[in-house]
Amino acid sequence: MLRHALERQGHAVIEARDQAEALKMLQQAQPALVLSDLRLPEGDGFGVLRASKEIDPDVPVIVMTAYGSIEDAVTAMKEGALDFLAKPVDPDHLLLLVSRALEQRRLVTENLLMKEELAVRRGAPQLVGDDVSLRKVFTALQRAASTDTTVLIEGESGTGKELFARSLHALSSRADAPFVAINCAAIPETLLETELFGHEKGAFTGAVSRKPGKFEMAHRGTLFLDEIGDLPLALQAKILRALEERRFERVGGTALVTVDVRLVAATNRGLRAAVAARRFREDLFFRLSVFPITVPPLRDRGNDIPLLARYFVDRFCRELKKKAIGLSPAALEALQAYRWPGNVRELQNCIERAVILADGDSILPRHLNLSFVTTPIAEEAPNPWANLDLTGTLTDVTRRAVGEVERLKIREVMREADGNKGRAAEMLQISYKNLLAKLKEHSIE
Repeated sequence: MLRHALERQGHAVIEARDQAEALKMLQQAQPALVLSDLRLPEGDGFGVLRASKEIDPDVPVIVMTAYGSIEDAVTAMKEGALDFLAKPVDPDHLLLLVSRALEQRRLVTENLLMKEELAVRRGAPQLVGDDVSLRKVFTALQRAASTDTTVLIEGESGTGKELFARSLHALSSRADAPFVAINCAAIPETLLETELFGHEKGAFTGAVSRKPGKFEMAHRGTLFLDEIGDLPLALQAKILRALEERRFERVGGTALVTVDVRLVAATNRGLRAAVAARRFREDLFFRLSVFPITVPPLRDRGNDIPLLARYFVDRFCRELKKKAIGLSPAALEALQAYRWPGNVRELQNCIERAVILADGDSILPRHLNLSFVTTPIAEEAPNPWANLDLTGTLTDVTRRAVGEVERLKIREVMREADGNKGRAAEMLQISYKNLLAKLKEHSIE
């Protein structure tokens, strides 16, 4: 009767006649809910309850008992049962309890997923790539994470240096403490010292209260100084002292502030050259470069480009709530032919735009907008001016050169737009009427 009542509501039901059979069923299946009588031909409902909780602590268990044995039901709930039903069972009451129990199970599952997602966000960021050069960086990160030494991360702009710094922090013993990042190139020199070291009340006009700096905020954690090559020389000396003595004075203050901070720095320029040019202190450079890590540019990780591209496509489809799409073979070929001067950041931006523009099942080359594919280094680039007609006046030559550039650009954009003149005009940022005139002028079909 109970099975029929539940099945009419769309539930799949597995039956067991006693404790031994129930235990066997529990091991074979993963039920979303267990409904058991306390009195069974062999064994009892308490045994079923304990076995259920041992296999899956979060599974809701509802017990049934005769009207006169409410005390047994209370005991079962103390042992972990969610609720109980008194016999004879009211089917409507049963369905209500089952519905509530399944809703609770859903909420528990969602809560676990949210905790896992939060752990991922707070933990090591996901570093995507399988290239040999990148695996060497992973190995270096793991070695550095087991120590408390200062790390200098070098690499071109857009290679993800902050992402590697966050991974280093997450893998270290300081993972539960703050990770504080500051871009030294993005803050005016006059404000950078107070951002790093804080200030006392009245230190300058507008300082109406004491403000802690990034060093204090990163206490027991990691301080990440991005683009450290842009630090002014005067501030470099104070940072060196703070690193060596683990203490400093706030701007406008005299009391020493003691901190326990692990420093990770990053730069996209050669600090050795800056030291030679006396733009960067040599003693600070040696203090920072105890453990240098170089992040390879994306062009040196050719095999990772399809992997990263697919990762970004999946990510942006989820974020933009679009149906899953793929990358066409022609799009993948275009991605691998490009030199990526902006590295992973440029690839990420390119894929995000492509996902927005794509209106079919896959991303096509025209969605990527890679108009400036560079010539491979191994090949010598042809001289674009070799066949230019230089006869006549300067005005004549200039007019011919501009006309040829216009013709080449319009032909290229028309190919990318698959002959769609409206889209081509939009890509060229000219009016539709102007495009028609240009097409006629340059005899472009």
